[in-house]
Amino acid sequence: MRLVLALALATAVMAGPSAHADGPQRPDKDSFYSYNGSKPLADIAPGAVLKKRATTMYFGPMATPVTGEQLLYRTTGQLGQPTVTVTTVLAPAHLPVTPDIVGYLSFYDGLDPKCDPSYTLAGGDAGGAAQQEAEEEELLINWYLSQGFVVTVPDVEGTGLDWMAGREAGYNSLDGIRATESFLEAKGAKVGLSGYSGGALAGDWASELAPTYAPELDIVGVAIGGVPVNDFHLFDYANGTSEYAAAIPAMLLGLSRAYHVDLSRYLSSYGAKVVRAESTGCMPDLFGRWPGLTVTKVLKPQYRDWKHVPALARMLRGQTMGTAPGHPSAPIYMGVGNSDGKGDGVMRASDVKALADEYCRQGVPVEFEEYQGASHTTAGAFFEPKTGPFLQERFAGVPFTGNCN
Repeated sequence: MRLVLALALATAVMAGPSAHADGPQRPDKDSFYSYNGSKPLADIAPGAVLKKRATTMYFGPMATPVTGEQLLYRTTGQLGQPTVTVTTVLAPAHLPVTPDIVGYLSFYDGLDPKCDPSYTLAGGDAGGAAQQEAEEEELLINWYLSQGFVVTVPDVEGTGLDWMAGREAGYNSLDGIRATESFLEAKGAKVGLSGYSGGALAGDWASELAPTYAPELDIVGVAIGGVPVNDFHLFDYANGTSEYAAAIPAMLLGLSRAYHVDLSRYLSSYGAKVVRAESTGCMPDLFGRWPGLTVTKVLKPQYRDWKHVPALARMLRGQTMGTAPGHPSAPIYMGVGNSDGKGDGVMRASDVKALADEYCRQGVPVEFEEYQGASHTTAGAFFEPKTGPFLQERFAGVPFTGNCN
């Protein structure tokens, strides 16, 4: 299976676009993505389904026979406020009486609504490299369906496109599972989570928050790769690089949306120009666009000691993994590339290993792998083929010990 899936991923990169000319409305133009009910959103339980609609799914150039349903559901924002987002539910042809549910957490890394998986799965065009990545994910989703699993794909950034807001992504993921179980009338189903890069942000935070936020969910396994453990270290690592420096202003933008911070007061004129350009893009098409970009170029001179600017430091510090009260309860498979002795070019391998070690000390069974020689992009080809067998075994109840020892 691992060889087949690896070949499928390679095929996806070469495939033609799956977007359709008669595709869906953009989420920011589509009233389905907003709640207009009479009951205050704060009085509705997290995970409650607010709207639903059947949707034709597009995997590759042909419409698939897979059942697709989109759910608008109540969830929680980064600051604890009631919000909404959408998940796309895909069911196998023969739905088991008690289905196993895979929460597939997309690495869409979007600052514009065209990047949302609910949009691209329904035939919307993210454009460029982002569209190619969407097609890779469609193959992964299709494989999970072929194994008889229900797959739910939440828009983990919410309708505000709050990229890299950890708690919000975790809440959105957990409430997407709740909404899916409610829609399927499958409360108590076994749940597996899988995500790479931006999806790993959602997966890790979901695993940390689940014991207190959604203790009723039966999460049996979590697979996360290319994990953004510490934003301060990520900024230092990506600063001035040819490719991943573009993540710096994009993260500031996504987090400022989540924290309701007026980012413009901190930006230099050049930084404001970059942020405007990134606000209408998906990260796969932005990486490498501003080679050599540094934090100091993005910010005004008085804010260039960015680690000590209260509003900025608060946003970045709040994303540090391993800081939620308690700890994950489900087994975790965790992977990261190491292409230069430090990490995969954007995520520090030592940070990911330190997080794995911390979970091990807390009694969480963890399998940690470091993919030597692999960049952030190529490490995904090592990580993704491992996720299917890992979750299959967790659903089957196969004992898991990991490699903590």
